[in-house]
Amino acid sequence: MNMGIQMSEMEVFCGQFLRSVYDDQPNAHKKFMEKLDACIRNHDKEIEKMCNFHHQGFVDAITELLKVRTDAEKLKVQVTDTNRRFQDAGKEIIIQTEDIIRCRIQQRNIITVVEKLQLCLPVLEMYSKLKEQMDAKRYYSALKTMELLENVYFPRVSQYRFCQLMIENLPKLREDIKEISMSDLKDFLESIRKHSDKIGETAMKQAQQQKIFSVALQKQNNVKFGKNMYINHDRIPEEKNEIVLKYVLEEEDENEEEVLTVQDLVDFSPVYRCLHIYSVLGDEETFENYYRKQRKKQARLVLQPQSNMHETVDGYRRYFTQIVGFFVVEDHILHVTQGLVTRAYTDELWNMALSKIIAVLRAHSSYCTDPDLVLELKNLIVIFADTLQGYGFPVNRLFDLLFEIRDQYNETLLKKWAGVFRDIFEEDNYSPIPIVSEEEYKIVISKFPFQDPDLEKQSFPKKFPMSQSVPHIYIQVKEFIYASLKFSESLHRSSTEIDDMLRKSTNLLLTRTLSSCLLNLIRKPHMGLAELVQIIINTTHLEQACKYLEDFITNITNISQETVHTTRLYGLSTFKDARHAAEGEIYTKLNQKIDEFVQLADYDWTMSEPDGRASGYLMDLINFLRSIFQVFTHLPGKVAQTACMSACQHLSTSLMQMLLDSELKQISMGAVQQFNLDVIQCEYSFVVMTSGPPVSPLKKIHVHVVVFASSEPVPGFQGDTLQLAFIDLRQLLDLFMVWDWSTYLADYGQPASKYLRVNPNTALILLEKMKDTSKKNNIFAQFRKNDRDKQKLIETVVKQLRSLVNGMSQHT
Repeated sequence: MNMGIQMSEMEVFCGQFLRSVYDDQPNAHKKFMEKLDACIRNHDKEIEKMCNFHHQGFVDAITELLKVRTDAEKLKVQVTDTNRRFQDAGKEIIIQTEDIIRCRIQQRNIITVVEKLQLCLPVLEMYSKLKEQMDAKRYYSALKTMELLENVYFPRVSQYRFCQLMIENLPKLREDIKEISMSDLKDFLESIRKHSDKIGETAMKQAQQQKIFSVALQKQNNVKFGKNMYINHDRIPEEKNEIVLKYVLEEEDENEEEVLTVQDLVDFSPVYRCLHIYSVLGDEETFENYYRKQRKKQARLVLQPQSNMHETVDGYRRYFTQIVGFFVVEDHILHVTQGLVTRAYTDELWNMALSKIIAVLRAHSSYCTDPDLVLELKNLIVIFADTLQGYGFPVNRLFDLLFEIRDQYNETLLKKWAGVFRDIFEEDNYSPIPIVSEEEYKIVISKFPFQDPDLEKQSFPKKFPMSQSVPHIYIQVKEFIYASLKFSESLHRSSTEIDDMLRKSTNLLLTRTLSSCLLNLIRKPHMGLAELVQIIINTTHLEQACKYLEDFITNITNISQETVHTTRLYGLSTFKDARHAAEGEIYTKLNQKIDEFVQLADYDWTMSEPDGRASGYLMDLINFLRSIFQVFTHLPGKVAQTACMSACQHLSTSLMQMLLDSELKQISMGAVQQFNLDVIQCEYSFVVMTSGPPVSPLKKIHVHVVVFASSEPVPGFQGDTLQLAFIDLRQLLDLFMVWDWSTYLADYGQPASKYLRVNPNTALILLEKMKDTSKKNNIFAQFRKNDRDKQKLIETVVKQLRSLVNGMSQHT
């Protein structure tokens, strides 16, 4: 290559030299030849000198030349040929000179083109770079390149047509970028909608872990959290606090690397790109409006619950995690972008969402009947509220909603415990709890706060006065308090408020649920008198245990009962009402049994002479009452006395109605005497006797006296209190037994009348039945003077009694 370059230079030199020769004077060629010959001779001399000087070398060279003579000849031929051609080439110099001139013109043109191309090349390179950025989806950089092209490069080459085409193409590229970036944003919004629950779940899990850690730290520092809480009189050991904290710390260390943030879960680059692109394009407001509008639509979709959300806790959890995920994303956008969303916008969106959330929770939670589900819902709401509160959203309304849900939780607890109480009552045998050893005694005492020094002194075996349901109910009331306390935890309320909540919910349990269960139990048809008596005893002991329940709540909340605003438990009124209902049911059932015995009465109302002893049905009734009153020994004295008095009054009324029954048309004097004998038996049997039975006014009638009252089955009556229950019947029978009508008619209406309690209408009805019997049974009564006189007397008395009855009617 170097050789070629040297030959080219030589040819150029020869060309210039020959041109200078031929461009000179006309004889310049001859002179040139002469000078050339002289130069050759000089060179020959110098060569000769050199040859002489280098003779030996010359000789050697000649020798060598002789050796290469053949090659020299060939070289000579070539040189000759080259010389010839060189001579021929000179003829074309003029032609080539013209070509050189044209080449120079082309060279200048090429230089001009190169300069212009050097001016256009950066534009083309930038446009090519723009294409590459578009292909690589680096749209923000592409927009910057477009600005650079428009402001810097295009003005330099604006006169060229390709530049105009590029300029015209830039708006289309911008629109393409807007559409592509908007499409990416739409994909991002769709993706974020699908992954909101995962984002929310992660955020809620972090909030929950933080809360667990804080609680464990509080426990370690002996903060009053769960202090003095008892389960079946067992204190929760505080030594476990350090173990809990250690476990939480170890768990935090294990999961430290797994903690994810919203940036780890979501790629926000489409939002940033789109925001930057629209900002560069000067259309930032359009992008902000579109983003906010779409996110509001997504918010409405997120806030729309599933129809069966209330059936499982997973439905609520999915609902909460989606909402949390939505607002966590918005909070992140708020803090990493400027102006895309504002605090006012997020507050407005949150207030709208909060109203919807509260409405949804209020509606769906009303369908929850399982207290465990309601409690899990409450825990979810607390975590949900704590999570969003950590992101700066106000959640006071959620905690207010929790108070409404707390009432519903209490309702579900009350329903659950109603079933628990019913099961306890169904399983109870309504008998005193038998104890055969000290261990069994301590077990019962550990379950129920019973104190009785007399029972402690007794030797085994012995019995507690209450039945097995009493300690079970007491334990369940405490369990209810614990269940109610679970809802009060984490509500950010003071101990006083928690104490008030516990006492109010416990009052509802006692006054409504337990009271209702007791009343339903008392009214069951299969409940006998012995069972009712045991229920009264049970309620007495439960009422006494209420003060221990108050102490139990005090130990939990550390709020003294002496505080002014402390709510008291209403156990006194609850169990008192139950006792009154049981007492009333005892009176009712006792009267029903009396009616059953009375219905067995089979009097011969036309008998001429009495049997001389009380009727069999009445003796059975008295024996039954004796056994029943033995059961009343554990009842309060007034209850037993009232039951006894009620039984006497009801029996007296039943016997009176038997005499006055409209279906009974006739009654003989013998039947009246037999009936009087039965009433005397009742009086003797029910009177509390202290010094032997009273003297019967009918000494001629042999009375088989059952000395029932002498054993004082129902102590506490004074004098002839029970006899007053039969006073109406006694005075009526005495009137007929002694036939003292003159005294009755003469003293009627006087305060000191001997037969003050005898109603004229009652006497008239009974007397008419005896009058009809006298007419039918005494066929020959008209032939006996005494009978005729008695018949006339009866008719006379009947007329007078009718006058009294008519006078009473007119006066009334």
